[in-house]
Amino acid sequence: MATTMFHQAVGTLHSHGYIGNSTLPQECGNVSMRLITRGFKLEIGQLKRERYSSKKTSCGSIRASSSNGTTKDPTKKPSEAALILIRHGESLWNEKNLFTGCVDVPLTKKGVEEAIEAGKRISNIPIDMIYTSALIRAQMTAMLAMTQHRRKKVPIVMHDENEQATAWSQIFSEETKKQCIPVVTAWQLNERMYGELQGLNKQETADKYGKEQVHVWRRSYDIPPPNGESLEMCAERAVAYFKEQIEPQLQAGKNVMIAAHGNSLRSIIMYLDKLTSQEVISLELSTGIPMLYIAKDEKYIRRGSPAAPTEAGVYAYTKNLAKYRQKLDEMLH
Repeated sequence: MATTMFHQAVGTLHSHGYIGNSTLPQECGNVSMRLITRGFKLEIGQLKRERYSSKKTSCGSIRASSSNGTTKDPTKKPSEAALILIRHGESLWNEKNLFTGCVDVPLTKKGVEEAIEAGKRISNIPIDMIYTSALIRAQMTAMLAMTQHRRKKVPIVMHDENEQATAWSQIFSEETKKQCIPVVTAWQLNERMYGELQGLNKQETADKYGKEQVHVWRRSYDIPPPNGESLEMCAERAVAYFKEQIEPQLQAGKNVMIAAHGNSLRSIIMYLDKLTSQEVISLELSTGIPMLYIAKDEKYIRRGSPAAPTEAGVYAYTKNLAKYRQKLDEMLH
């Protein structure tokens, strides 16, 4: 069955329990978040929504709950939040020029250096929550980047596989909780699944199937590789997750970082920048280069890649970011 083939290809997700998990009110400091993960079924080249499942967890006292159904107070001043997007650093299969997709491959030494450099670029930007894909290269990138942040808060991965995992990950120090940033892993942010191309050398694949055919599989919007996902199918899950889970956090004034992959991030940028299906296929994202957006008045303003931390240009993004950096300067000097 196509469903079986799909889940086998994304086997790393099963081992970590990311497929089928769903509504997760979790406990994480003072940060509010509610997670919904979806199950999808691959059927005749289309991902169809299969079901919603529900599970309630808590993680120490890190509280995470938020809903799309909140009513807005017309007298309340519009909130402003920073949104940082980072494509993971170079992976071992990037280095080998292999199709990676949903195969769980770590970073190279160069990838580690890229992640650290990305962290320096965002070291003066507030971060309240982190979202990553379920794949290690994205998670490594997020964690390494946070080692460079001047606020020195510690990213804590939320585990909700079962009651024991939840109980064992509790934090019993109120002071420590204040110095934590919740990290939510979601398979919907994974790279698009390349099907039968995964693990193949890109040049050898072009030699076998023809350069034009491989280009169609890699760069068209709605044509998937054999038993894989098209960009359109990847966008369906990635954008749905962003709108349902991440956007409410931004609207509530939470500053968010997303560490993910070329195609899942292209999908989200397509939504943020209102790109057409033709415009998004030509969008290229470099590994380890952060992109900053300002979320305000239910709009997204692209601010480009943050400058190096020593450059004064970071003050020009918004008054709020300038004030945050000033507080960091006062706190750390």
